Amino acid sequence: MESVRLLIALAAHNCWKLHHMDVKSAFLNGELEEEVYVKQPPGYVKQGAEHKVLKLHKALYGLKQAPRAWNIKLDQTLVSLGFERTLFEHAIY
Repeated sequence: MESVRLLIALAAHNCWKLHHMDVKSAFLNGELEEEVYVKQPPGYVKQGAEHKVLKLHKALYGLKQAPRAWNIKLDQTLVSLGFERTLFEHAIY
């Protein structure tokens, strides 16, 4: 949080423009690095295949890997657009 305050103070002092964003359903955009299987959710159970599990192709909310998968996807995207991550605060580009 101190890094964000410092960035805002520097921007105000130097008349820089700041941009922030919120990605809707962010965790659903992360690519999983390993195979993850889940039980069929209630209401979506396939008749005759109740015992089967489903393989995830993308991260889901509540999945412990979801925040990391989203961070990797965000980092790759921002770097490909020419942004550079700061050395001391990895959430600021």
